Amino acid sequence: MLSHSLLIRVFMGKHNEVAILYGSMALFHTIIHNVFLLHYLDMFVSVFKISKTSFLIGEVVFLIWNSINDPLFGWLSDRDLLKSSSHNSINKYEIIRKRLQILKRSGPLLALSFALFWFSWIPVSIQFVVCLCLYDSFLTAVDLQHTALLADLSVFISERAKLNKCSSIFSAIGSASVFVSYMFWDKNSILAFQTFCIIIAMFSTFGFLFSTSRLLNHYDQLAMKDRDYFSIHSQVQAIDAVPSSMSCFPGTALKEYMFQLKNNHNFKWFVSINLVQVFHCHFNSNFFPLFLETMLSRELVSGVGPFLIGLSFVLPHINNVYFLGLCENHGVYAVIRGLFIVKLLLALVMIVVGADSVWLLCIFIASNRIFTEGTCRLLNLVISDLVDEDYVKHQRNNAASALLFGMSSLLAKPGQTIAPLLGTWLLAKVAGEDIFTTMPSTNLAPLEQHLVESTTPHHHRNGCFLILTLTPFVCAVIQLLAWSQFTLHGNRLEAVKKARLRMGNAELPV
Repeated sequence: MLSHSLLIRVFMGKHNEVAILYGSMALFHTIIHNVFLLHYLDMFVSVFKISKTSFLIGEVVFLIWNSINDPLFGWLSDRDLLKSSSHNSINKYEIIRKRLQILKRSGPLLALSFALFWFSWIPVSIQFVVCLCLYDSFLTAVDLQHTALLADLSVFISERAKLNKCSSIFSAIGSASVFVSYMFWDKNSILAFQTFCIIIAMFSTFGFLFSTSRLLNHYDQLAMKDRDYFSIHSQVQAIDAVPSSMSCFPGTALKEYMFQLKNNHNFKWFVSINLVQVFHCHFNSNFFPLFLETMLSRELVSGVGPFLIGLSFVLPHINNVYFLGLCENHGVYAVIRGLFIVKLLLALVMIVVGADSVWLLCIFIASNRIFTEGTCRLLNLVISDLVDEDYVKHQRNNAASALLFGMSSLLAKPGQTIAPLLGTWLLAKVAGEDIFTTMPSTNLAPLEQHLVESTTPHHHRNGCFLILTLTPFVCAVIQLLAWSQFTLHGNRLEAVKKARLRMGNAELPV
C-alpha cells in the first residue's frame, strides 16, 4: 500500500489525490461484486445443491430486504443532517468524515460477506439467506456512502465528472476479475476458485482501509486549516446539550421529507426515467447470454461467449470516461438525452434491416448493453444535482445526500424485479420458449458446444429478435418523453449551483 501511495503522489500529484482515492474504492468494490454476480447462483445450485424451495424462499426474503434497506440506511445515515438547525448545523468536514468512517467499516465487512459465499459453513438453506442479506446490507452501505460523497465533495460538474471518471477507470480495472474468475471456476473442483475469492477479498479489505484512511487524514488536515472549523466543531460536540424542545422529532422529520420529495417535480420525472433504465439494464444482463446463443449461434466460435460476457462488464466503464468528458462540455442533460436518441435510432435501424445482417446484429447487441450500462452510471450525476436542488429549495442546513440516493434506489428497485418476470413472459408468448424447461447454457463454459449443436427454429429466432429490438425502442420512447419534462438543466441548474455556493457548506477542494 505504501508503493500505491507513492504512485499517487509522483504520477498524479496532490491535486488529484482525492479523485484517485475516491475512484479506487470503486476498484475494491467492483473486483468482488462482478465475481459475485457471475458465480453465486452456480455455486449454490451446482455445488452446494440447494433445493428449489429453499432457493425460492431465500430469493423472496432477499427481495424484501433488498427493497427496504436503501432508504433505511439512507435515513439512518442522514437523519442527524435533517434534524440539524441553523443553531447546530453540522460542519462540512464532519459530514465527509462520517461518510468515510462508514465506508472504512462497511468496505471490509462487504469483502468478508463476499468470502462467506464460497464455503459451506451452515446448512445451505440458511446460508443462502444469511449470505445474501449480509452481502446486500454492506453493499448498500458502501454504494450509498460512496455515491453520496459525489454530491458532498463538490457542486461543480467538472469536479463531479472527475470523481466519476476516476471511478469508471478503476471499475474497468476491477472488472478484469471476471476474466480471471473463469480461469479458476470449476464446479467439480472449487478449491482454486475459493482461494482466488479469498485473495481478492483480502485485496478489497486492505484497499478500503487504505483509501478511506488516506481520505480521512486529508480532510482532517483541511479542517485544521479552516479558521472557522474549531468554533463550528465545538457546536457539533455540543449538539447533545441542546434542549429537547429545540430538536426535531425523527418521525416528523422523515414524514416532512417524504412529503417534500413527493412534490418535487424533477425528482418524480427522474424516478420514472431511472425505473425504466434499471429495468433495461437488468433485462440486458439477464438475457444477454440467451440473445447471443439464439441470434449468433452459428457465428460464435470456441471461447467467444465467455470473452463477450467479460467484455460487457468492462467496456461500459471505459465508455463512461468518454461520456463524462462530454458531460463537462455539453452538460449531463444533453448527453443523457443524446444516449436515449442513439438507443432509439439503433433499435429503429435494426428493425428495418432485420436479423440477417450478422455484423450489424453483433454491434447492436454489444452497443445496446454497453450504452445502457453507461447511461446508468451517468444518472448518479443527475441525483447529485437533485441533492443540490433539494438543499436550496428547502433551505436545508445540510444536504441529505445518502437519503436521497436511497429513496431514488428504492423507487427504481421494481425495475430489477420486473425485468426477469417480463422477459420470461415475453419469451414464452412471442418466442415460444419456456426457459425453465429449455434452459440455455448460462455458465458459458461450454457455450460454444451448445451453440454449434443448436437448431433454433425460425419462429423462435424471429421472436427473440422482436424482443431484442422492441425493448430498447419502447424504453427509449418512454425515457425521451419523461426526460423532456425534467427541468433541472441549463439556466435553472446554474442558478441552483450558485445558490448552494452562496448558502455555504458546498465546496471542498478535490
